[in-house]
Amino acid sequence: MRDVISTPSAPAAAGPYSQAIRAGGLVFTAGQLGLDPSTSDFAADDVAGQAERALVNLAAILDAAGSGLDKLVKVTVYLVDIGDWPAVNEVYARVIPEPFPARSAFAVKDLPKGALVEIEAIATVTSG
Repeated sequence: MRDVISTPSAPAAAGPYSQAIRAGGLVFTAGQLGLDPSTSDFAADDVAGQAERALVNLAAILDAAGSGLDKLVKVTVYLVDIGDWPAVNEVYARVIPEPFPARSAFAVKDLPKGALVEIEAIATVTSG
């Protein structure tokens, strides 16, 4: 069985996908951009601000799924410029609780809406 997760505390899906799917004791999130869900605009023009908002959005989705940032097992970060990695890493280390989950980071040519960073995750579910 799989459950669709949706919360107004994170940007709505902008296409044929779900914010997250909960299945088999895990929650799989869609990639999150640094968008403010109340305006659909980027929360910041810089990569650190976008990364921080993306993580806030991720936390809201995980919470709606009965999980949280402390339950992360795998995170994937997509960057338009790999040179932005140190700035994103600083935000990540401040926001994500230890022990840190497994993580991958990739440089990509472009991201939706001209974003500088996108973050997706897999976490364990603590409740229904």
